[in-house]
Amino acid sequence: MSRKILIVEDEEKIARFVELELVHEGYEVIKAFDGRTGLDLALSEHADLIVLDVMLPRLNGLEVLRRIRKEGNNVPILLLTARDAVMDKVSGLDAGADDYITKPFAIEELLARIRVALKRKSTDRQETHKLEIHGVSLDTDRHEVMVAGEPVELTNREFELLHTLMENKNIVMDREKLMNIVCGYEYVGETNIIDVYIRYLRTKIDDRFGIKLITTVRGVGYVIRES
Repeated sequence: MSRKILIVEDEEKIARFVELELVHEGYEVIKAFDGRTGLDLALSEHADLIVLDVMLPRLNGLEVLRRIRKEGNNVPILLLTARDAVMDKVSGLDAGADDYITKPFAIEELLARIRVALKRKSTDRQETHKLEIHGVSLDTDRHEVMVAGEPVELTNREFELLHTLMENKNIVMDREKLMNIVCGYEYVGETNIIDVYIRYLRTKIDDRFGIKLITTVRGVGYVIRES
């Protein structure tokens, strides 16, 4: 059975081009040309993945994304946009996007990222996986972080970054490696996005609970040390 992909893109030429390439790769494709229709299809068609433009008529892509996630729908979503600023990317990822692709893009890159996102979805670990360091407990099965018995709300990217650092405790992870692991593909672009997420994690965990969990290794990256 072929995977179903929803394209929400107001530029019909781009939508049609992507559709043709996806059909050639064996995917089933449905399209919407505005945010309102895209949201309706996202909630009714049970797509396996959504390619979602940010700048859409009727309802912008970030709002579509937020409403999809609010409904508890964890379908992989790749944002497609002309925006290239770091904070625009962070806003999209914080809203629940799985990836962020900037126009103009190579179709081969889009196809590769779609494959990675679908593979990640199909190989999600079923077993409970718990990590604990310095009173910080992370449960990948429940997608839950607890500190001193109190829950800490993290975005998907923050959770993945914390998980990566805890799983690789005592190993200094450089920014590029962290981007590759957290994004799930060979990332090319600005790695200072990681610095933004580290700042968010420190605000939510280190500052809130008075602990020093994440250490900066100047000129290299970050590490969580067990001792």
